[in-house]
Amino acid sequence: MVEAQLGSYHHPPQLMDDLEARARELGIDLSSIDLDAITLPAGEDFGIPSDDNEILQNEDPPEVETGFANTIVVDNLPVVPPEKFEKLGNVIRKIFSHAGAIKDGGLFMPVNTDTNVTYGYCFIEYNTPEEAQNAREIGNGRKLDKSHVLVVNIFDDFERYMKVPDEWTPAETKPYTPIENLQNWLTDEKARDQFVMRAGTCTEVYWNDARQLTSELIYQHQFWTDSFIEWSPLGTYLATVHKQGSQVWGGKDNFERLMRFAHPQVELIDFSPGERFLVTYSSRKPSNPRDTHKVILNIFDVRTGKLMRNFNGSAGKFTSAGNIVFSALAWPCFRWAGGKDDKYFAKIGKNIISVYETDTFSLVDKKSLKVENVVDFCWSPTDPLIALFVPESGGGNQPARVSLVQIPGKEELRQKNLFSVSDCRMYWSNNGEYLAVQVDRYTKTKKSTYAGFELFRIKERDIPIEVLELDNKNDKIMAFSWEPKGHRFAVIHGDGPKPGISFYSMQTANTSRVSKLTTLKSKEANALCWCPTGHFIIIAGLKGFSGKLEFYNVDELETMAIREHFTATDIKWDPSGRYVASVATAVHGMENGFQIWSFKGDPLYNLSKDHLYQFIWRPKPPTLLTPEKEEEITKNLKKYSKKYEEEDRHTANKMTEQERTKRTQLEEEWASWVAKWKQLHEEERARRMELRDGEASDEEEEYESKEVEVEEVVGVTEEVVAYELDH
Repeated sequence: MVEAQLGSYHHPPQLMDDLEARARELGIDLSSIDLDAITLPAGEDFGIPSDDNEILQNEDPPEVETGFANTIVVDNLPVVPPEKFEKLGNVIRKIFSHAGAIKDGGLFMPVNTDTNVTYGYCFIEYNTPEEAQNAREIGNGRKLDKSHVLVVNIFDDFERYMKVPDEWTPAETKPYTPIENLQNWLTDEKARDQFVMRAGTCTEVYWNDARQLTSELIYQHQFWTDSFIEWSPLGTYLATVHKQGSQVWGGKDNFERLMRFAHPQVELIDFSPGERFLVTYSSRKPSNPRDTHKVILNIFDVRTGKLMRNFNGSAGKFTSAGNIVFSALAWPCFRWAGGKDDKYFAKIGKNIISVYETDTFSLVDKKSLKVENVVDFCWSPTDPLIALFVPESGGGNQPARVSLVQIPGKEELRQKNLFSVSDCRMYWSNNGEYLAVQVDRYTKTKKSTYAGFELFRIKERDIPIEVLELDNKNDKIMAFSWEPKGHRFAVIHGDGPKPGISFYSMQTANTSRVSKLTTLKSKEANALCWCPTGHFIIIAGLKGFSGKLEFYNVDELETMAIREHFTATDIKWDPSGRYVASVATAVHGMENGFQIWSFKGDPLYNLSKDHLYQFIWRPKPPTLLTPEKEEEITKNLKKYSKKYEEEDRHTANKMTEQERTKRTQLEEEWASWVAKWKQLHEEERARRMELRDGEASDEEEEYESKEVEVEEVVGVTEEVVAYELDH
């Protein structure tokens, strides 16, 4: 009865005082009731949500082990009599043993007892669910012969298939609602660029209005992300990261949410080059300390939010060696082929490179590319071409090598054997024409190393290779960078705090040999930052260095300006190459903010921002102009530039007029302020005279000025003191 009376109060108060008041109204003594013993009806909480609900919502859904996740069902096998059981079993084992070891007695083919022939399907049991997943990738769609194409499923999936309704019902047709043009920001009349920065808990998007020497705030949002933000490669979307997953936003000014991607405790994200797909990543510590971290990777379609493929397993599964610790896991785990079509992506494993196609999200040719001891690979930025590196093996009997492999045919186009190699790094030029391989080799004594380059000319017949050594072979290479949209590259080399900077060209006049253009000696630099359009570069000393910025014209081989941003941690060029930002992030605890410069080093404006964590220019998609049209514009640049020079003069005059107007306004405000106080002073004149017995103390003739001379002894010489002591 007591429970019913308390429960009849449909909106129970949250505070104990309110509960006690209600009990008094009902004539109930709460001290005599064991509240913990009250049992609510099933599903009833009387409007009071449990604290456990929020905890459960934030936790990852429990992983249910059904016992069949490591078992596959292989359909569409030939129906065979007993004399062919063993032969068919051997064929099946040969195909599916590539995915992992089949358990003893783990291959079972049911037999029709009436006809004594197989049913045309079998069960295969592995040791782990990951091996079963691999087996599905390997076997599904594989042709045994013209009449038998295998269909492979995980046994647990059948429960999901059984829930499909027997009767088809048409999907609900939703009314079409047009969305905002996500490229609207590219139509800015002033041809300005945008940037986003995250400082403290606030994320802000700005126009860079360098002509007005300022930035214009477009949008700001508190607590927009739980960890970091990221633009998509073509600038269409801005991604934020949260505990529940990732989200993408877009639009001209308001940045509406366009899609959510559920992935609890997501840590990292990565867009495909053409923005079609988003890869999300998370990891979990194992319950057993001897096990490795568990990695979860999801690939989503950006526009629809559909999960296209899920990968999970131990961290070693996504590295080149199974025993590599979690901290060595490189990101991104999946690397995308060049170009905007997003057709292929790949990951490296132990002795394999697994290449997937996005049409089916399955392995190309249903099998991975086997490369013994492979440790690294990278895609061409423009073509489905992989460069891979294999180190020495067999105590030096097997040389290291770099190979170029064409996808999807997996044909090796070129290979170069390398000897006495200690390390190797590969750098593609962004137009895909050249590949530079930095090779660190041991000396004969193997007590030290020296560096050089193997330069591949990808677009030329038979892919010729050139060897480039530095003038001083003992110099260490600190940085390497290709010129965007060009044929030159720069190298920082040396051992001391002031290394040298050398520039090289792959297109020397009348020859196809690489040649050195110049070397700049003794530079306080550790970073090379090319302008996105080429031609210009900033040689920078960042983070631990002095913050010197040298704006260098590579066409003329001359320095345009030397500036300084003492606490700078990053150099960020805008997509047009007209402006560049030197940024001091929260890596330094003081003077956070950014400085905007022109491409030739003129300081334009700066902004201080405490706790600045990220500064990112919004990328732009490639131009729609043909190469011929771009060449025409370059040739007739003077004709086109007259229009913009006139606009610049108009802007400068406008700014001058604005300054003049502002100065006049300040003068008027000052004069008004002075007049106001003069009037007040005059109004109080009678009162002042009354207080001073009728004297007008502020009259000028009442004042008298006197000059007083004061003599001061500033010092006494030792000779004078000695004389006085003697006398």
